[in-house]
Amino acid sequence: MEHSRQLGYMKRSLFDQGYLDEQFYQLEELQDEASPNFVEEVVALFFKDSLRLMSNIDQALEKHPRDFHRLDSLMHQLKGSVSSIGALRMKNECTLFKEHCDEQNIEGCQRSFQKVKREHAALRQKLETYFQCNGGFQLLRQAGPAEKATRSGV
Repeated sequence: MEHSRQLGYMKRSLFDQGYLDEQFYQLEELQDEASPNFVEEVVALFFKDSLRLMSNIDQALEKHPRDFHRLDSLMHQLKGSVSSIGALRMKNECTLFKEHCDEQNIEGCQRSFQKVKREHAALRQKLETYFQCNGGFQLLRQAGPAEKATRSGV
């Protein structure tokens, strides 16, 4: 009983701190005996996909002249992926990045992308801890190395 209370507290704090939104609950509702690791599988796929997209965004930010249409398109893909697991803080920062793209504000894009990376790293750490306490974590570890927040284009 104590373990499930601790898990409930951990999950609630992820919501209270704005890391996750109701989409995460909807994912959990799809998990059953037939697919007991469904949520962790989806989250592991998210981290694998998001690392690839963030690498593409990093490269696009380095190119001259800047292709704001491509940056917006890549961030749109990342925002969709982020929304699918309910990563609220990341989603909000993706929206800001897209607004900077609309304004062709490269400094704003770079600043915003650093926040996206920091939110990504923080979310991964928190979800790894959550799944580890929930008896999982193997799938998440296989999603690839955790991205270090680095400053790009500065």
